[in-house]
Amino acid sequence: MQGQISTELGNIIIDADVIAAYAGSVAIGCSGIVGMATLDMRDGLMKLLKKDSIKRGIEVAIEDNVIYLAFHMIVAYGVNIPVVSENLIDSVKYRVEAFTGMKIGKIDIFVEGVRVID
Repeated sequence: MQGQISTELGNIIIDADVIAAYAGSVAIGCSGIVGMATLDMRDGLMKLLKKDSIKRGIEVAIEDNVIYLAFHMIVAYGVNIPVVSENLIDSVKYRVEAFTGMKIGKIDIFVEGVRVID
């Protein structure tokens, strides 16, 4: 899946993996978020992804050059989830739109777990 931007000099094509990696790096920088999560197929439990594979915890869909994102994340214990989610949505929307030149249609957040931060 790709997004395409037409300019007077030609076309710019942005792969969904690039968008996922960038959105993941923005999300990790948000306060209260421990990391992205994925389902471990061996035991059916959610696990925290390492920083080099955070894009696996993000689903990207592009329709008519509008980006739709779904984050599967693990939050820090004791945070206010609605506030953390709103901060994530605002940050990702602003930065991904500026990065890609495309609009964000919707951002869904799935809190898959809670971790105590040392």
